Amino acid sequence: MAQAKQRMAKRVYQARADVLRPQLVQLQLGLKQAPFKVLLIIAGPEGAGRGSLLNTLAEWLDPRGVETFSWHPPTDNERAHPHAWRFWRSLPGIGRIGLYAGSWYTETLRSEARNRRALSAVAAEAERIRDFEQVLVDGGTLIVKVWLHLSQEAQGRRLRTLRSDPATAWRVSDEDWHHHRIYGRMDRTARLIREKTDRPGARWTIIDAEDERARDLAVGRLLLTRFNQQLKRMAKLPRTKAPARVKPLRPAGLRRLNALPLDQDLTAKDYDTLREKWLGRLNRAVRAALTSGRSIVMAFEGWDAAGKGGAIRRLTSAIDPRDYSVIPVAKPTEEEKHAHYLWRFWRDLPRNGRMTVFDRSWYGRVLVERIEGFCREDEWRRAYAEINDFERQLTDHGVILLKYWLHVSHAEQLRRFREREATPHKRHKLNAEDWRNRRQRAAYEVAVGDMLALTDPVNAPWQLVPADNKRYARLEVLRSASRQIEAALEK
Repeated sequence: MAQAKQRMAKRVYQARADVLRPQLVQLQLGLKQAPFKVLLIIAGPEGAGRGSLLNTLAEWLDPRGVETFSWHPPTDNERAHPHAWRFWRSLPGIGRIGLYAGSWYTETLRSEARNRRALSAVAAEAERIRDFEQVLVDGGTLIVKVWLHLSQEAQGRRLRTLRSDPATAWRVSDEDWHHHRIYGRMDRTARLIREKTDRPGARWTIIDAEDERARDLAVGRLLLTRFNQQLKRMAKLPRTKAPARVKPLRPAGLRRLNALPLDQDLTAKDYDTLREKWLGRLNRAVRAALTSGRSIVMAFEGWDAAGKGGAIRRLTSAIDPRDYSVIPVAKPTEEEKHAHYLWRFWRDLPRNGRMTVFDRSWYGRVLVERIEGFCREDEWRRAYAEINDFERQLTDHGVILLKYWLHVSHAEQLRRFREREATPHKRHKLNAEDWRNRRQRAAYEVAVGDMLALTDPVNAPWQLVPADNKRYARLEVLRSASRQIEAALEK
């Protein structure tokens, strides 16, 4: 049996820790002014000392700037949401450090301990994690990932030592011993996961965990080094965010938008008759979906004064108010400005058996944020793929996702603006920003066209609604929603 490695002398450790600790405090002070957050992911075999390492870091760091997360089996509420929902909700705020003793890696590793699985299944889960981390990294998050290495012999010694002491025996479980017995299998799985998820911006660092003192110092130094590297990277990013160019990325989307027939007509009498029919059909479809455990997400986009609010009110009149929420998406709060743009939408997703309607949505990233220069060009260009991936995660979970663009002509929009100006109880609906957006109609049409062309997959297609005639638009939303929900339930 291999001998235990010689431990770092306590006085040497203390001297080095005394130098490192104030540097980490300075890191936190600098992080308060930095435009990013830090995630420290700590993983490794049982007995590697994740808990004791966290205790040391908590002692070295100012706890007011730290959030600590430990893994737990998903609760019923977490299972009732898409897989990544709980991880998005766990993310710390800007300027803070999140310490993860258990993370999105834990369930994948523990699943292997329970049942041997095909490497292809493990690789698929690892790739899903890689994509999740890439979205965070692209959004400016610093991810520091540490694998605490412990040989099987060292793990056995550590577990026996813990078990022999009455004060620590409780920390060793039957599951820990099971992991020790299948060390080789677990190690192969861990290697595969690290290989699949080791990418620029989210690299793994393997640190020997046999000597706890050397381990803790190594992790502290790594955190400091990666933080300083991130500061240098962020300093190189362009400071100004110029408004986007007007040239379309995909002309086909703009052609589709311009080809939409807006001269639809529907009399009040016909509307009243058809509305009752489709309200009943929608009610039955929604009840069938929700009672079967499916959730529904609707995203409404469209021109100012296109009638999104009216369409939403007519649609929800068919549904039990206890079953749905309507979320009007306004300008982001200060907290939301400093978070990833998708965070606030992940946060508000419905659980299974519920419905959420977004009055404007995550598409603001490729519409107003693109046109007004609220994000860099590389950010809005990347957003199409990020949004497609976000929506794929929803539909993979079983969410019925419906997306609507309400389209009105330039002339009809002006007529509605004038009507709002002349109607006292409608004046609050019109402001200077609406007029400003109208003057940029050509640029917005290009952005809408690109959105339609680049975010219209089979699992989450766009429904274009001619909205010059309000009655027709409201009825079309009812018909489309009913048919789409029914079709989703038949699959």
